[in-house]
Amino acid sequence: MRHLSVSRRIAAPVDAVWDLLVTVQDWPRWGPSLRGVELDTERIVAGSRGTVIARGGVRLPFEITTFEPQQRWSWRVAGVSATDHTVHADGDATVVRFGAPMLVAPYAAVCVIALRRLERLADPSAPRGRFSPRR
Repeated sequence: MRHLSVSRRIAAPVDAVWDLLVTVQDWPRWGPSLRGVELDTERIVAGSRGTVIARGGVRLPFEITTFEPQQRWSWRVAGVSATDHTVHADGDATVVRFGAPMLVAPYAAVCVIALRRLERLADPSAPRGRFSPRR
């Protein structure tokens, strides 16, 4: 299956960005489509299962299907393959990539917003505002 991806270089260490990606209480802070997450643990690991609560209040089950610490995780939401999340060091910064099946191509716009929010959380000196420059 073909995939699309969006990425962003964030002026923060991999550990800081990875922590935001795996700590479920942070997901609504950077994920524009999420209102909340229910999970028995604070952080996801391989095989984690929980529930995401979308902005409209819809509750959807999820399962973490791939988990490589400090590198990558992916998931299924409501039984459907969803985004994968990858990080890698780039000098003193981190490149974050979100990938998704082409079937959900319009979701790329949500991923771009999520990457900008991640940048603001991981790098407080990142530009604010609607039209911040890409890094």
